[in-house]
Amino acid sequence: MTTQTTTPQDAAGRPARPARTPKPNGQWKIDGTTPLNHNEEFKQEGPPLEVRERIESTYAHEGFDSIADDDLHGRFRWWGLYTQRKPGIDGGRTATLEPHELEDRYFMLRVRTDGAELTPDALRVLGGISEDFGRGTADVTDRQNIQYHWIEIESMPEIWRRLDTVGLETTTACGDSPRAFLGSPVAGIASDEIIDATPVIDEIKRRFIGDPALANLPRKFKTAISGHPSLDVVHEINDISLVGVEHPERGAGFDLWVGGGLSTAPRLGERLGVFVTADQAPDVWHGVIRIFRDYGYRRLRNKARLKFLLKDWGPEKFREVLETEYLGYALPDGPPPAPATRPGDHVGVHEQKDGDFYVGAAPVVGRVGGGTLTGLADLLESVGARSARLTAHQKVVVLGVPADRVDELVDGLEPLGLTARPSLFRRNTIACTGIEFCKLAIVDTKDTAARVIAELEQRLDEQAEQLDRPISLNVNGCPNSCARIQTADIGLKGQIITVDGEQMPGFQVHLGGSLAGQGHDAGGLGRTVRGLKIPATEIADYVERVVRRYAADRTDGESFAEWAHRADEAVLQ
Repeated sequence: MTTQTTTPQDAAGRPARPARTPKPNGQWKIDGTTPLNHNEEFKQEGPPLEVRERIESTYAHEGFDSIADDDLHGRFRWWGLYTQRKPGIDGGRTATLEPHELEDRYFMLRVRTDGAELTPDALRVLGGISEDFGRGTADVTDRQNIQYHWIEIESMPEIWRRLDTVGLETTTACGDSPRAFLGSPVAGIASDEIIDATPVIDEIKRRFIGDPALANLPRKFKTAISGHPSLDVVHEINDISLVGVEHPERGAGFDLWVGGGLSTAPRLGERLGVFVTADQAPDVWHGVIRIFRDYGYRRLRNKARLKFLLKDWGPEKFREVLETEYLGYALPDGPPPAPATRPGDHVGVHEQKDGDFYVGAAPVVGRVGGGTLTGLADLLESVGARSARLTAHQKVVVLGVPADRVDELVDGLEPLGLTARPSLFRRNTIACTGIEFCKLAIVDTKDTAARVIAELEQRLDEQAEQLDRPISLNVNGCPNSCARIQTADIGLKGQIITVDGEQMPGFQVHLGGSLAGQGHDAGGLGRTVRGLKIPATEIADYVERVVRRYAADRTDGESFAEWAHRADEAVLQ
């Protein structure tokens, strides 16, 4: 008997094309560990953390020209080092030049603090590194890092030696690794704290930071852990967040969020609906990061964040995999965090649970410098304060100020460029590094934002006193959203724009973004206004115009974000 085979046909009767085999996504547990791009190749060819030994033994002695390419443009990041932008290259050339044409022979360096207290000794070390090796530069980032510029490779062994003396590090401050942790600046001292997350952060760091098994992730992995009811660590936009909650039967613990992130494909994190005790938290963190390592997408860099895996899986599957494959036990259901009690920047004077005070102070868009850090150390000692912490909003919080020395501290901060009584816009404006040092940037940010703040302080001083809600202004130098533009009341994304046939630095506008810890009841992404692009020289004009319109049009208690989402586009121009 002859068996006749039939060729599959399409609807028109033509031979059907064979189905395409889907391309592997580079998920280790599904596709295997064969590298699918050069980033994955160099991470397997030489463990990234091992580059520190080469820096100390070879590159620091033989200089910049001795650095191997995959170390310079790859593995150095695992120790907080990126080459910085060469001066004089305008933003219009950012996308047209190769990385080696944009980069200088100097480095940006990030020092992670992970929500830790910075003693006067630590502040002096940080200030000394700025003055001795960074031409006086130092910024407080919105990841609670201290970021330097103008660092030479020859200086790194001494910088690491100094950091070691005060318990600070640059380990996995950048790279495809567990980045710096966000922790509450008032952990352990706030009278209204739900749970002190400091022991959890310390235990995770002790067990896992620097672990080679976690040093080859698909991309970066960001962590936020806080037990303060102000929701002060922007938990909605981290890969993993543990947020303090009170369980009705189990007491204080954490609500678990995963899969948040911004950049060009913003996505807010989602709750898994579980309750995590402080004892369980390190293992839960370890489980989530290993899911990312094992199942995260590695083929395309722009799809390699945890948020893309969560989008495809959904929170129910993510929870199931976490519990069955990585923990070996089920987590109980738990409550969501309550609405934020107040803004999470902690600016101003607040009483601690022990009767001392903490004081939150604002620099201008995070700029501090070596002199400010050293001067702050002297001021803390002179008033008998305990330490300082950094915030996720580019601010500084001084802890343990005796009640009778608070006024002296507040007055002493002003000459240092810090203020506990900032204007509306100095308090609520953050900015990324921008074109001054960043190879990805298109426009200036820090100096631009500082000029805008100064102008708005003059123009809207009386108006600001009438507003009962903060208005955040976030300024970013490129589309990557290091300054969180999609979650600001007014977010500015840098680009080259054309006005009357002339190209110039400008910004696309995002309006109505919010996060729970910024004085809003819930987080949400902002909207863009069609065709709205503003020259850098006209930012203050635009902000003044839209804030005055908000003040005139809003209903009782309506936030800027709520108003911006309901307003007609014509009103927002």
